[in-house]
Amino acid sequence: MTDNMAAPVQHCVVGCRGLLQKLWILLLSGIFISCCVTDVAAAPETGQWTITIVNTSRPLLIRKSMYTGTDIRLKVSCSCPEEIKFTIRWYLKFYPCHNEFNNIEEMYERTPLSRGESLDPNPLGPGEYLEHKYKPITCRKGMSLFPSLNKTKGVPRIVDPQDISVQTANYTSWLEEEVDKQGVPADVIATTWRNGPYLLVVNITSSKPELDWNLTVSLVMKGTHGFISVTEWPLMIFYMVMCIVYILYALLWFVWASCYWKDLLRIQFWIAGVIFLGMVEMAVFCAEYENTNAVGEATQGLLIFAELVSALKRTLARLLVIIVSLGYGIVKPRLGTVMHRVVGLGVLYFAFAAIEGVLRITGAKDSDLALLANIPLALLDSSLCWWIFVSLAQTIKTLKLRRNPVKLSLYRHFTNTLIFAVIASIIFMVWTTKKFRFADCQSDWMELWVDDAFWRFLFSIILLVIMFLWRPSANNQRYAFTPLMDDSDDEEIEEFLVSANLADGIKLRASKNEANGTAAKPAPNPDEDLKWVEENIPTSLTDVALPVLLDSDEEIMTTKYEMNKME
Repeated sequence: MTDNMAAPVQHCVVGCRGLLQKLWILLLSGIFISCCVTDVAAAPETGQWTITIVNTSRPLLIRKSMYTGTDIRLKVSCSCPEEIKFTIRWYLKFYPCHNEFNNIEEMYERTPLSRGESLDPNPLGPGEYLEHKYKPITCRKGMSLFPSLNKTKGVPRIVDPQDISVQTANYTSWLEEEVDKQGVPADVIATTWRNGPYLLVVNITSSKPELDWNLTVSLVMKGTHGFISVTEWPLMIFYMVMCIVYILYALLWFVWASCYWKDLLRIQFWIAGVIFLGMVEMAVFCAEYENTNAVGEATQGLLIFAELVSALKRTLARLLVIIVSLGYGIVKPRLGTVMHRVVGLGVLYFAFAAIEGVLRITGAKDSDLALLANIPLALLDSSLCWWIFVSLAQTIKTLKLRRNPVKLSLYRHFTNTLIFAVIASIIFMVWTTKKFRFADCQSDWMELWVDDAFWRFLFSIILLVIMFLWRPSANNQRYAFTPLMDDSDDEEIEEFLVSANLADGIKLRASKNEANGTAAKPAPNPDEDLKWVEENIPTSLTDVALPVLLDSDEEIMTTKYEMNKME
């Protein structure tokens, strides 16, 4: 009766344990996907614009983060059917909150009453501003270019919502006063006075708005650093440094591979491929930012190529972590049918990552098509991360059963590295969420580049650890698959037949020995072997973070299969 009561209780305990372990897998996968799915920065900020204005156009709204001393040039070309007078007025505002004008188009449409005659879309926001109004310029038929615009002589003023500007002589002088053309570059209308984000509003009105006319406005913002913005200059330096780092990775790996080229493992060729793609990715992104800094606008073809290379590198990096977790070349000589699933997921991930990247840089990030690409990408990332942790747990359990401390230590170091990456990612995500996502005022705009650079730096650290763990060496074959100790899915039938023949031979020898009067040695007890594994292999951070995750029927059968081999 006691045995009959104990069986359901034991079954219930095992079922609850399996449920908790699967929830633990989902938790780790959810955390790890947050590390994988990152919002990569869009195209670099443009430094020059050519915009066509017609009689029905609204004011130009240009946002850019600039260094102190950046010159703003404004040139206007005209095409008028008859004589028309144009009045040009512009408003330049420095604002401390980087996210103040993220939705500038909608904000300008919502604030006509509070704005009044002012050109500031958010007159209640803090900051400093310059404003200038030119005298009417006459455009005649056949005229192609407006006269060169002079630079304002006014000094920046602090935005004060309580101060309502009155058309006094002092205000009019500040609004219309200009410097002499001598010593001032042509078409420079203003110079920035602080590092930070700026908003430029250009309003052009005509004396005959009912006529069909069009103007072409050429706007250039260039400083001592070039066209690049103040928030993206550190990111360009980062890509340059990371390109050098990956070159050093490649040289180090080439030296290792050259010294021990006869003993290279298949997994080491995958690592070489990831290093090469990482080097190309950093070089392309560095060239993209350098080109934008020199020319003033990004080249569409170079941007698309950079996103495709980045998508390919991210795909191969995830496949590398998966095949390492599955024990490819270490526990299994080949992955068999599992490799088809790995390749299939890799192809799907590359396709959706490439689509998402191209849509992001072409300005369609918030469209329905981009959403259709982001959802499958997130699902694929979730599947890959879940697969990584399950495979790691399976591989570590198999190595424990086989009593292979060398390979077990290798995989424990690798798992500890992934756990470190997860913890670092959680800390960073909490910091960025508090600093940028939920902040009403992003005053620390100089740190925005870290949001993109951190993930690339973190992966380079993980790659460096993988390089050192799986580096070519004189003892390379210690980590290679050995048929006497390992097995693979493709060779299970053949090994089973060989094992059966060996077992028959052992039984015949035992019978012969007993007939000769020699007692056969007792067969080893599987329970004692498992007890030895639990007592002699110490627990580590891996065992805490990845508990025994083998409660499914398939995994129980795998465990029994390993025990039969030990017998």
